[in-house]
Amino acid sequence: MRILIVDDERPARDKLRHLLSLEPGISDIEEARDGVEALERLASFAPDLLLLDIQMPEVTGLDVAASLPSPAPLVVFVTAYDEYAIRAFDANAIDYLLKPYDQIRLQRALQRARERLGQQHAATVLPAVTQLLVPERNGTRIVKVDQIQWIETADNYVILHTADGEPLIRQTLASLLDKLGPRFIRCHRRAAVQLDWVTSIVNLDKGDGELLLRGGARVPLSRQYRPDVATRLAL
Repeated sequence: MRILIVDDERPARDKLRHLLSLEPGISDIEEARDGVEALERLASFAPDLLLLDIQMPEVTGLDVAASLPSPAPLVVFVTAYDEYAIRAFDANAIDYLLKPYDQIRLQRALQRARERLGQQHAATVLPAVTQLLVPERNGTRIVKVDQIQWIETADNYVILHTADGEPLIRQTLASLLDKLGPRFIRCHRRAAVQLDWVTSIVNLDKGDGELLLRGGARVPLSRQYRPDVATRLAL
């Protein structure tokens, strides 16, 4: 999840950044010091969620919410003033954090955001394929997608790791993942995994890890992709 913190007070931004650093599934955090800067950063950063103060000079948080592009990021208002609650939810906010809030209250807001993002993703994803046709020397192999445990890049090919073999397809990993749909997720620059096959995460040094699959396979999990994988496994 990508989050943009918008608050004109530095201590408030620092507190949110610290609390967010303790939460799983957050891949990137940026800050904006006011509403004007927030609107400028939306296009380049493309956040999934705004943690948005309401009372700010010139452009308020409510003004920012009313000016969001489509498709708009989710909005959680963070404010010391409870009198704005009705207007906040009229602006399609998914939650309203009243200062001073704690870690547990922030976790509830993040969970709402994860659930809403999951619903949006499910609504926009096209139906995924159920099988792949893999050309081979003596014919064509039919590979059921639900039997693919994980996928690995190999030069200009990808290897489909299944219990019955490891056929190769001449295709990029990115294009194949687009075809397979949300049941698969990238876990390393050279690997992706089918979420239903994952049984646990094994911790390694420096934030890296491995995914242990049913059947015993171990798939590399880099720290770059670990937050997204952890979020999808928790949904």
